[in-house]
Amino acid sequence: MNNHHPENNAAASPCTMVIFGASGDLTKRKLIPALCNLAQDDVLPKQFAIVGFATNDFTTESFRQKLTEEIPKYAPLPVDDKLWGWFRERIYYVRGDFGDADAYQRLKQQIADADKEHGTLGNKLFYLAVAPRFFSPITKMLGAADLVKEDPTHWSRVIVEKPFGHDLDSARQLNHDLNQVLTEKQIYRIDHYLGKETVQNVMVFRFSNNIIEPLWNRNYVDHVQITAAETVGVEHRGGFYETAGALRDMVPNHLFQLLTMTAMEPPISFDADEVRNKQAEVLHAIQPLEAEDVLTCMVRGQYGPGVAGGERIDGYRSEPDVSPDSNTETFVALKLQIDNWRWAGVPFYLRTGKALAQRTTEIVIQFRRTPFVLFRNTTVKNLETNRLVIHIQPDEGISLSLGAKVPGAVMKLGLVNMDFDYKTYFGAEHNTGYERLLRDCMAGDPTLFQRSDMVEAGWSVIQPIIDVWHALPARGFPNYAAGSWGPTEAEDLLERDGRSWHRTDLDEMEQRSRIAAMDKTGVT
Repeated sequence: MNNHHPENNAAASPCTMVIFGASGDLTKRKLIPALCNLAQDDVLPKQFAIVGFATNDFTTESFRQKLTEEIPKYAPLPVDDKLWGWFRERIYYVRGDFGDADAYQRLKQQIADADKEHGTLGNKLFYLAVAPRFFSPITKMLGAADLVKEDPTHWSRVIVEKPFGHDLDSARQLNHDLNQVLTEKQIYRIDHYLGKETVQNVMVFRFSNNIIEPLWNRNYVDHVQITAAETVGVEHRGGFYETAGALRDMVPNHLFQLLTMTAMEPPISFDADEVRNKQAEVLHAIQPLEAEDVLTCMVRGQYGPGVAGGERIDGYRSEPDVSPDSNTETFVALKLQIDNWRWAGVPFYLRTGKALAQRTTEIVIQFRRTPFVLFRNTTVKNLETNRLVIHIQPDEGISLSLGAKVPGAVMKLGLVNMDFDYKTYFGAEHNTGYERLLRDCMAGDPTLFQRSDMVEAGWSVIQPIIDVWHALPARGFPNYAAGSWGPTEAEDLLERDGRSWHRTDLDEMEQRSRIAAMDKTGVT
């Protein structure tokens, strides 16, 4: 199940990987451990080198020493000494400002030296692990230094971290700036959610199982819920969060990626553009939002003090670098309609938030209720509907709930779950979520990366929400306690439609009460 398309078997090419912002958290916590895991699994090219580029005052030797000290803290598994020795001698460092032309000449020389030393065949992978305001300037400097030109014998690729703009206009501007220097096939817009096995498995699960795909439409599906909930607050990211908020931070990338994989039509192949064409079609089919829709179908929230994840959390406005009267949302719930033949009339409910009751990312497919006529003259009061839940994190897996008769003399129905979890079937995966994405970049496979038109289509959907919320600041913030499931308006959003959010914690409590009831009747 790991290989979700044929190109996934293409070998990663030799290359020099340049990390801009190499002294930051992402490098030590994710990128270096991910590269070590690839080397451990023997899928990292033997002809490989890393060049760190940042403003910090390191030398190659002191940078190597820093990473040597940090790797045991952040690697998911202990890194073999011999492997780290091999890795360490391939790490270099160039100090410089992102706008300093001389620094790029030093970088160019270091890449040439590494290429000569380790035989990387002139291939270059640039990872922009920097603040978004540096994406365009760094790309322009790379172009000016003649570092991203390609020819038939070698390639140059650039990985851009999210966010890809902060609204539709800035996303268009960023795409324009990047395309002044790079071709679209050189740009890899990375979203670490897509490094998760369960996300990649959504397509495999749908399109390789004949009992699933025929039901995956408006005839059988009542509605779809996509949730990305965190128990932590904004912690040390207050400064960033004040400029972003939950809507910009999560919806046009993470949640829309899950939405498009769930709702897309079957592609004719797993070729990167075939898959991404189908994803783009979903975004273009989302019904445009009028101002009235934003007021009735969108909910925003901001957490106040409370207890989440067993930790006491201050209200958002008390967090470091946050304004004491901040109007930034930390919770969003949306109701969207996809106006095509497959999904017309099926609402898609999306929610994401900080400081919520439980850490979970999941896709819930709620199937339509079956006719009740058969049970009309029985003691059954209502029929539970079938529900398919794809658990993205933290417990990766899939569960399907089915109706069954509870043992006993009278007709009583209960829900039983058929559960599959990755850990049980395939063993625990000790990775950072970046391994697959980095390897795909080196292999030239952009399937799991956003294309420019997808980025702009995503921002087009949420731009009306940004505009209305900017014009009408929220009056009731904070409006949910840390450790809750968000503002009551989010519950109302579904209750108005006769529906409710899927709640894992409630399901478990209900299951325990059913078991207790069975125990009292002597049923085991």
